[in-house]
Amino acid sequence: MTELSKTGAAVGEPSTASPAPSAFLEVRDLKVHFPTDDGLVKSVDGLSFQLEKGKTLGIVGESGSGKSVTSLGIMGLHTAGQYGKRKAQISGEIWLDGTELLSADPDHVRKLRGREMAMIFQDPLSALHPYYTIGAQIVEAYRIHHKVDKKTARRRAIEMLDRVGIPQPDKRVDSYPHEFSGGMRQRAMIAMSLVNNPELLIADEPTTALDVTVQAQILDLIRDLQKEFGSAVIIITHDLGVVAELADDILVMYGGRCVERGPADKVFYEPRHPYTWGLLGSMPRLDREQQDRLIPVKGSPPSLINVPSGCAFNPRCPYADVPKDNVTRTVRPELTEVGSQHWAACHMSQEQRERIWTEEIAPKL
Repeated sequence: MTELSKTGAAVGEPSTASPAPSAFLEVRDLKVHFPTDDGLVKSVDGLSFQLEKGKTLGIVGESGSGKSVTSLGIMGLHTAGQYGKRKAQISGEIWLDGTELLSADPDHVRKLRGREMAMIFQDPLSALHPYYTIGAQIVEAYRIHHKVDKKTARRRAIEMLDRVGIPQPDKRVDSYPHEFSGGMRQRAMIAMSLVNNPELLIADEPTTALDVTVQAQILDLIRDLQKEFGSAVIIITHDLGVVAELADDILVMYGGRCVERGPADKVFYEPRHPYTWGLLGSMPRLDREQQDRLIPVKGSPPSLINVPSGCAFNPRCPYADVPKDNVTRTVRPELTEVGSQHWAACHMSQEQRERIWTEEIAPKL
């Protein structure tokens, strides 16, 4: 008798609970909660977005907004072992090329990981195994999905190291992670992620702790490799400057939810959420002289155990009192369309937001 999942689909097969989407990747109402002694941590609390092949989505927000948890959820890496005996509570749907991942058998998702989807982790020094050479780790990642001998896999590893710009790849393939610089380790991580030509690449803070020149090189490398492989790319960062020229669309997260989403040019030049205004105001400009000091977002990100009622941003928002009847503190705003393919979750009217942006915010940026 065929084993069935909770959705009624055979284990290991796509869920039939809802129709498969037309987009290559579609996340529907994703929720990732973690039970703790202090309460339920709502790291991701109802996130939805789509991504097509050949396109890049930038997910931005402060630390603790749920960006990395989202990426690990897509990759199927939230396991009970990470959190002791308490298992992460995950709901919603994640569709990858017609396959629903959350209801699929873990072995099936494991086969997709590395071949159909891959991830560049935030800290390559901890993501790479210190006891094995760079080449051995790339060879292992390649042989898991291809029935080839070690010699063929080694040639593939050298080819990928050369493709990501590591000098003398035939010699450096036998180096250990600690023998590489930070930028070189990041390149090696990218080579390992792309060795199987995945159709989805998730880069979690790929330029953290790298100097600005190496940052530019890594971002250019990701862009060039995306063109070569035609992959869908998700760039996760807290720095809007990182995704300024790389992303086609931008999703702004705050308190585990999306507060603004739209084409990159709309989010940069016509933002419609006060939190996005704050992120832009705290980003230095290099294209013109800076007349005033940068304006940081006041306060601290909210606790994901006790998220403020109403709009989660209301304790830090300088415009929380603009809407009447104290609605920002009592009713959670939903994403509403504010332009073509552009959404924002804010209680202020469209006219109020346009006036504040035009008269108060934009002139200072």
